Amino acid sequence: MAFDELLNDPVIQKYLHELVGPTGMPVAAAPPDGEVTDEELAEELGLELNDVRRALFILYENDLATYRRVRDEDSGWLTYLWTFHYENIPENLQSEMYRLLDALEERLEYERSHEFYLSEPAGIRFEFSEAMELGFQCPETGAPLEPIENQEMIDAMERRIDSLQSELNVGVTQTV
Repeated sequence: MAFDELLNDPVIQKYLHELVGPTGMPVAAAPPDGEVTDEELAEELGLELNDVRRALFILYENDLATYRRVRDEDSGWLTYLWTFHYENIPENLQSEMYRLLDALEERLEYERSHEFYLSEPAGIRFEFSEAMELGFQCPETGAPLEPIENQEMIDAMERRIDSLQSELNVGVTQTV
């Protein structure tokens, strides 16, 4: 089965786990060949039918499963036959990496363009405008708000952005 190779990759295992959660992981980790009903999966895996259906619909929403409906001519009941499409996982992961890159670049710009103050006792960080409105005093503890340097965070974000850009083979999208 082509899925076996994908499912042995820890990155893909983590991705599937993040999508379907621990209760849906048995469904995601055991894709059958061909079509299968949700009832068959629930019985085969010993899971609640609702948990199986929830996992299947999450996989469907992420283009990792499709279904077709078949109506029983006698009863009129609809049966859903599911097929897994894990060949879409690499493309989905790449899209996630682009989303992460965009979010990091946006956050980096925010960190660079703002000044921050910290209430050490409460562990709360405030932007300059918030700190000024509060009279540079923590609203929870009354402690003075101290200016903090965020260069270490900026440096870490820049390293992560460089790493993602390298993995995605994209040029630098933001000047440093």
